Amino acid sequence: MKIFLADAAATRKLGIALGQSLNAGNVILLQGDLGAGKTTLVQGIGFGLGISDPIVSPTFTLINEYMEGRLPLYHLDLYRLEPKQVAALNLETYWEGVEVTPGIVAIEWAERMPYKPDSYLGVRLTYADEATRQAEITPHNCTISEEIASI
Repeated sequence: MKIFLADAAATRKLGIALGQSLNAGNVILLQGDLGAGKTTLVQGIGFGLGISDPIVSPTFTLINEYMEGRLPLYHLDLYRLEPKQVAALNLETYWEGVEVTPGIVAIEWAERMPYKPDSYLGVRLTYADEATRQAEITPHNCTISEEIASI
């Protein structure tokens, strides 16, 4: 499914819809160039989950955890890592909910992952032109709600 995003507000609105409809254990794998809107989308997801803390890109910390929403949000950024380094992070603990409270896992620069979960929502953000974006959402062994499909 492809969604036209007229501006950052539209990207945030898509994120809000995702945050309101996703369930514990859902994983969102985000791809797109620098500035394509990955963090803006995750900010919307956080808002949709009821998280009031500012959501910032964890480029240098790698993982930010937001626990006060309807569900926890685990926001990861793999930009600075090589696939071998990503494998050492044992990311599956986040989507399996074994050592953490089950929540939503949003991973920026997911193309750097040497492995993926069995079920996830792939989101590729691309530039349509200088001001607009497009989101291509691809469910892998999962479903998306009608609210998201109608955006």
